[in-house]
Order: sequence, then C-alpha cells, then structure tokens
Amino acid sequence: MPGFDYLPRRLRRRRRAKEEKMTFVVTDNCRKCRFTDCVAVCPVDCFHADEEMLYIDPDECIDCGACVPECPVEAIYDESQLPDEHREWIAVNADKSKKLPVINETGDAFPGAEERKKQLGF
Repeated sequence: MPGFDYLPRRLRRRRRAKEEKMTFVVTDNCRKCRFTDCVAVCPVDCFHADEEMLYIDPDECIDCGACVPECPVEAIYDESQLPDEHREWIAVNADKSKKLPVINETGDAFPGAEERKKQLGF
C-alpha cells in the first residue's frame, strides 16, 4: 500500500521543524558519570558520548522517554520539566551530539562514577 509505514510507531522518526526544541535533554548530572543504562533502552541511535558524558541528538530522538527512568543520576529531563538552571543544556546537547560518535551499546561508566553518584545524592 502506498504510504503505509511498516515500522512500529515507536520507531518512526518524526520530522521536526528547525525551530522545534528538543524533547529530552541530558544535563550536567551525567558529567563524570556516563552510566549507559539509558542507551540500553533507547530504540534509536540518538545518544552520543565524549570522555565524560552523554548527549541526545534532537534530530534522532523519537521522544519515547524510555531513557528517563533508567538514568541512575537523574540527568535526563523531558524539556517541559527541565529546571531553569539547566536550560543551557538544550543547546549543548544539540551542538555536541552533532560532533560526537553515536553510542548504542552499554559500556563502562566514567572512572569514579559511583562516587559521583553518591555526591549527587543517589
């Protein structure tokens, strides 16, 4: 059938207008933790990583929210629930994700991540 999409609804990529903001954002709680529990549940390749933390590519994210409850340091927010002091992370994620490699498998957390998790109160 013309126009029929064979992908399950959760895997279909929604087209975004350039001015539309990212729905999910990784914040600085991820810095020096880089747990990858969120990556394990993500149905698409929207996570990118550097040496210290993860970022979400707004053009790849399908807004499923599966990653949010998986983060052991509560670093991922739905944009509508993003505290004002973390608003800068919207642009950081959009910028950094374009320059970094995709991470689509779990891996080792940042050395000292468990200690940082305790410092953050988790």
